[in-house]
Amino acid sequence: MMAQMAVAMPLMLAGEQGMFHFPSADEFRTQPISRAGNEAGWPFSVDDGMLACVWSGGQKVVMFLENRPSDLDEDDTFEPRRVIVTTDPIQLTIGNMAYRDLFRPAASVEERIRLVAPFAAMGQRLCDQPAGAHVGHGEL
Repeated sequence: MMAQMAVAMPLMLAGEQGMFHFPSADEFRTQPISRAGNEAGWPFSVDDGMLACVWSGGQKVVMFLENRPSDLDEDDTFEPRRVIVTTDPIQLTIGNMAYRDLFRPAASVEERIRLVAPFAAMGQRLCDQPAGAHVGHGEL
């Protein structure tokens, strides 16, 4: 019992979540983002979406989620595609296999890292916001 408390105490004092914490909707930090006109460095295959930060596996993870298509009826169910936004090549490639088409085509992993790096940095600033924060467009 004392050993468990010794491990958990630094996490509680730092306001961090444990390895097996399942986040609730009110813990997400979000910010809408969209492609500006002729922006050449936009890494995603859709023009707008939501940047989000959430605890997963004991660490803060930045994700991009696509918005609901405007031509989809309100009655239709919608499960947004999502990708991890990181400069870690393993997470960027293997961690995003399910929805890799949410990224625009890139010639190499290095090019994809270069494209997502500014968004990963913006996402880390989003992670510094209080849990449940909804940051306005362009505030970070």
